[in-house]
Amino acid sequence: MSQIPRRRRIFCNRTLNLRSIRAIGYDMDYTLIHYRTDDWETHAYKHTLRIFKEQGWPTDGLEFDPSQMIRGLVVDTELGNVLKANRFGFVKRASHGTRTLSYEEMRKVYSRVIVDLDEPRFKFMNTLFSLSEATLYAQMVDRFDEGKLSGVLGYDDLYRKVRHTVDYAHLEGRLKGDIIANPDRFVELDERTPIALLDQHHSGKKLVLITNSEWHYSKAMLSYAFDRFLPKKMTWRDLFDVIIVEARKPSFFTQENPAFRLVNEDGFLEPVREGLQEGGMYLGGHAGLVEGCLGVDGDQVLYVGDHIFSDVHVSKNIQRWRTALVLREIEKEIEAIEAFEGKRMELERLMVEKERLEREGYELRLTLQRLKHGYGDAEGDPDGMRAELEKNRAQLQDLDGRIQPLAITADEMNNNHWGLLMRAGNDKSHYARQVEQYADIYMSRVSSFIDATPFAYLRSARGTLPHDPHPVPEERFPEVA
Repeated sequence: MSQIPRRRRIFCNRTLNLRSIRAIGYDMDYTLIHYRTDDWETHAYKHTLRIFKEQGWPTDGLEFDPSQMIRGLVVDTELGNVLKANRFGFVKRASHGTRTLSYEEMRKVYSRVIVDLDEPRFKFMNTLFSLSEATLYAQMVDRFDEGKLSGVLGYDDLYRKVRHTVDYAHLEGRLKGDIIANPDRFVELDERTPIALLDQHHSGKKLVLITNSEWHYSKAMLSYAFDRFLPKKMTWRDLFDVIIVEARKPSFFTQENPAFRLVNEDGFLEPVREGLQEGGMYLGGHAGLVEGCLGVDGDQVLYVGDHIFSDVHVSKNIQRWRTALVLREIEKEIEAIEAFEGKRMELERLMVEKERLEREGYELRLTLQRLKHGYGDAEGDPDGMRAELEKNRAQLQDLDGRIQPLAITADEMNNNHWGLLMRAGNDKSHYARQVEQYADIYMSRVSSFIDATPFAYLRSARGTLPHDPHPVPEERFPEVA
């Protein structure tokens, strides 16, 4: 078997035996269907900007920069800031509007603040659909600070208005109509995804589509992206045992919403009174109906989606389904990490040398302190030690000058504003902590299941702790000078 590129592998947080999975549910947008994010979000941004302009908002000169925001950031609606936090909720980077805050500004505001997503002031950017929204909010914070937004009561009120307008842009129909009319521009095809679902289908697993998108949009997107890659006379509908549109996640997993049967291609509906049936197409409903229809429950179901809350968090916490998160960005993230590997090794070697010099420095300082106050077993020439200490400081200063540009490059890897999605400095990002907590497995695309096969036993790596045995610096890099 050929080596699977790392960027296309399945990464396992909790051991998952796919042989024990009897049903697999799939989200559609950014899960089964991959959009060209820059094109989609630019188009969504323009539609939202058009609505703002129609409402009299000052929009002249505003443009969408795809690199300005990444998934996993947090909007602080109390202060009009966008934040990147580590796994403990400590803020590591921040901007006010579109202006990056300096370290001192950030420390002054957030040194005693822990980002807690249960607090109403913090809004988490869960999906790639959030990029245009966060960009617009940051730009409108700038306009608000300039006194150009009348009728806006503050940063929180501004966020609600931006959020409402973005939602309206998605719901009014023109945006999705443009996508349907020109899918070649917005959809990135992956011929391996339908094959992965065929593997699961023929292995005896029940497949369920559970999407918040409307029937006509789902039908158009899946027909475009799947049918050309399937065997003759087979369509995307033949892959799924149950099809559910307008599922209204996350309430699909938390409430017993009514279900309606789609009775024809035009989307006419009739109420469902006696549960779902295999082969049926439905609107709404809830997770319990799916379990009842397929005769499965809990950890016999795997749900695959891209939204950390609506797809993964809720399905795991409420239904105890197994969960898989699709993270398209992980491909470029891994490519960036691999390209940086040579510099990373150099940076680590320099940090080992820095640790050695720092250790020598504080040992000299402690010995001088003991000599001065006459305690312990310290001995030696104080003048010589002070000279050694000065030499040590000069060496550290020179070393810091070599480390700094490498450290900056590491922090800006993959995105000059925010760095890596899954990292915040040397620590895991707040988003990575969510992935670790709620996603049993994660991958860049559904087609990664091809290499795992429907029969794979996916094992998580052994977790490490700071007190676990690790090589000392001299053992890692014995030739450091």
